[in-house]
Amino acid sequence: MRPGPTARALACLLAAGALLAGCGSDGSTDTSGASAENRPAPPASDFPATEGRSLTEVLEAAGPSELVVSAAGSVFYEGENRFPFGVFEKDRSQVNDAEVALYISPVPKVNPNPEKEDAKGAAARAAEKALEEPATGPFPASVETLATQPAFRAQTTSQDPDAATVVYSTDIDFPSDGEWRIAAVIKEGDKLSATLLPSALVGAVKRVPTVGEKAPLIHTPTPADVGGDLAKLTTRIPPDTQNKVDYADAYGKEPIILLFATPQFCQSRVCGPVVDVAEQVKQVYGDKAAFIHMEIYQDNDPANPVTEQVQAFHLPTEPWLFAIKKDGTIAEVLQGAFGVDALTEAVEKAAE
Repeated sequence: MRPGPTARALACLLAAGALLAGCGSDGSTDTSGASAENRPAPPASDFPATEGRSLTEVLEAAGPSELVVSAAGSVFYEGENRFPFGVFEKDRSQVNDAEVALYISPVPKVNPNPEKEDAKGAAARAAEKALEEPATGPFPASVETLATQPAFRAQTTSQDPDAATVVYSTDIDFPSDGEWRIAAVIKEGDKLSATLLPSALVGAVKRVPTVGEKAPLIHTPTPADVGGDLAKLTTRIPPDTQNKVDYADAYGKEPIILLFATPQFCQSRVCGPVVDVAEQVKQVYGDKAAFIHMEIYQDNDPANPVTEQVQAFHLPTEPWLFAIKKDGTIAEVLQGAFGVDALTEAVEKAAE
């Protein structure tokens, strides 16, 4: 998506790292049809304790990894954040059974030495110094499948060989705004390996609505606005059913599940799967909330600017889901990919 130069840069970063990884199994079953392939987070004791170690020492204790771990989100705040990511082989093929924990350390502020370096050089020096800062962690990650029951799997998803299949995620408590270095330790049997992720810029994006705030009031198009041509409302094939209600008509009257995603043009290849997930959850919880899927680009054309609705929410990437209570307060925000379980929890929070 393309709200502006900064947003485009963030979107490119997300696209580079968000072809989310494959799925595993914990042997469980439930009526969602998706939980059989979920994997709970491994115990923290399976990973090195920090005990005052620096991020460099954590990396050295595990050894270098051949895998690539990439964040699938770019907007983080001081405090606890859901941190989604993917795991890949170097050829970008998805890894479906990794056990991963993340570690963080702050990047200190370093003033440039005008005789030796510019601001860019100072930033690089600060990033290196962060590796010697005491690390915090481990933050073990769970794996949630993006699979749905066959009836809810769109052609847009099933015919896309790069469509994401699971999301890895953990909760990270960032103590403050600023740049944070992130390392991943991966457990394969008795072997540990580690790799660095790009830094997280905590607090860099402040205008995206968050939990506890009032959601913006917008209008969203319905079939009546396009003469019944659902292909003008959604790029999903076949069209989803999350467009029957105008957001403005539901706002303040019932809970709303608002999903921004473009299944056909999503750079990160997660939009098709999450729209499928929302379509499935809607069949169970559609009487508890208004489910609304909003496309990203004007006239569903990626050559055009993003829609006024995307601009109203100040979204730099996609997909985003907002679970909004009856009074207009945001109950939950899901950035990046999510599965049936995460969305179900979000709906229940909005309906409380």
